Amino acid sequence: MQILKVEDLTKLRENIRRITKLRKGGKRAKITVHMGTCGIAAGAGKINSTLLDIVEENKISDVVITSSGCAGLCSREPMATVEIAGQTPVKYIDLTKKKITEIFDSHVLKGKPVEDYALAAGCERTH
Repeated sequence: MQILKVEDLTKLRENIRRITKLRKGGKRAKITVHMGTCGIAAGAGKINSTLLDIVEENKISDVVITSSGCAGLCSREPMATVEIAGQTPVKYIDLTKKKITEIFDSHVLKGKPVEDYALAAGCERTH
């Protein structure tokens, strides 16, 4: 087992703080990556990491990146839902790093959903 240095622990602490901050609510936009076992197996972890990297590299402070369990469409994973304040949520399917980067640029930053990658728009309701 490798022995950690103080610098390693400091980097780890800062990374955890950054991720925790990004996952808190009250922002202009929220992106939920669906991370059930099917999503994880299909690559949702890479989608989540890509989003966190985009937000951090561009110092974007008004977007929350969060995760949820399975969305119920295992064959269309990885999936993510984009919610912009004042707009209808959009669920995206069959995501790749390239697709989520394009979605972030077009939908999250410019407010224009990417219809080619969207499954549906709107909220699920139980009543």
